[in-house]
Amino acid sequence: MRFVSLCMVPVALLAQDAAPRAPLQLSLKRAVEIATSPEGSAQVQLSTEAWKQARARSAEARAALLPDLEASFNDRNQTTNLEAYGFTGIHVPIPGFTFPTMVGPYTTVDARASVNQSVFDFGSIRRYQGSKAGVSAAKSDVDASEEQVAGQVARAYLASIKADADVETAKANVTLSQAVLTQAENQKKAGTGTGIEVTRAKVQLSNDQQRLLVAENGRRRAYLQLLRVMGLRLDTEVQLTDALHYEPVDAGTLADARAKALKERPDYRAQQEREANARLEASATKLERLPSLAAFGDYGSIGTSLNNALPTRTIGISLRVPVFDGGRRDARRAETASQYHAETVRTNDLKEQIELDVRLALDSLQSADDEVKVAKAGLELSENELAQARRRYAAGVANSLEVTDAQTRLERARDNQTAALYNYNAARIDLSQALGTIRKSIQ
Repeated sequence: MRFVSLCMVPVALLAQDAAPRAPLQLSLKRAVEIATSPEGSAQVQLSTEAWKQARARSAEARAALLPDLEASFNDRNQTTNLEAYGFTGIHVPIPGFTFPTMVGPYTTVDARASVNQSVFDFGSIRRYQGSKAGVSAAKSDVDASEEQVAGQVARAYLASIKADADVETAKANVTLSQAVLTQAENQKKAGTGTGIEVTRAKVQLSNDQQRLLVAENGRRRAYLQLLRVMGLRLDTEVQLTDALHYEPVDAGTLADARAKALKERPDYRAQQEREANARLEASATKLERLPSLAAFGDYGSIGTSLNNALPTRTIGISLRVPVFDGGRRDARRAETASQYHAETVRTNDLKEQIELDVRLALDSLQSADDEVKVAKAGLELSENELAQARRRYAAGVANSLEVTDAQTRLERARDNQTAALYNYNAARIDLSQALGTIRKSIQ
């Protein structure tokens, strides 16, 4: 029995692995959280790595202002050819002594510590300040990437719930067509209907079934796009918990929206910091013309062995004055000045683009709001029209063509309402992204 029990354990584990997993319950908020996590979207991961690289460059720039301390230990045995240093033909007035050509072998032991410290170097100081602005710009780029990814996820999620609504609408149309077909068949059996009316109802049912297949395929495509944007495996089963709905938004005035966008947009903040970085780099290149002062020193013991080594030291200061470098410094100065001007142009251009984004988003939101109201009224009228047409057809005062026409207009009204809600929510996403508050609005 024990052997049988042990054999059943792997079977149970395999059965557990083969059991279908529950779909991932996914709200819009949860989808954005997954996509903007450190292991989420590739765009967020790349911007995070760029931020780490900027911090490393800043630490490297700061190192030029900190002491450079080194320790060394040398133990060498050598011989020296004095003739190689010009000691040839030297007469020594000592009887029986001849100036040697070779010296050694002899041993030298040297243990030493040396330090170099920049006292003032305005160019290095300005570069370090510029590197810190670069770190801030990289951090703002991370925020901008998360904001952009959040917008992409929100649009993909919105497309997915629209696809869900399209499927539900298609199913409702199929159900309605089946009911109309049943009514036509009953009318024919009662002798108040004709065969062409039954055929017409079957054609309508076939068309609606075809639209249902198209809607289901569109939903699968929308789900795959959502998983791709989120950075999840494409075979992940998800179940969306949100649905298309109408929620009024107080967009405020254009001036207020523009001011809020310039304050909140992380891409604009990152561009301003890149401009500051370019300005500091240009200033650092100019300051390279100034003298720089550094201090140096070393201390250690040297001798033929550790027992007879004697302490020695060196201390001093070094003043460097740039005179001429072949024009390289002037070339770098022109290059950094041009880079600073380019960043200024980019900042102004982005500012104009932000105003355009805000204007377009506000106009789209207002238009979509009106569209939702019109679509709602049209849906109510279409439902009343179909109800009246079916009653007239049941009473024998109208043929099935009137019912089919009313049914077609109802299906179009349902599609219009779905499209209107989709456009309205898409306009809300566009406005939030134009203002730089899409993650806050989703929370």
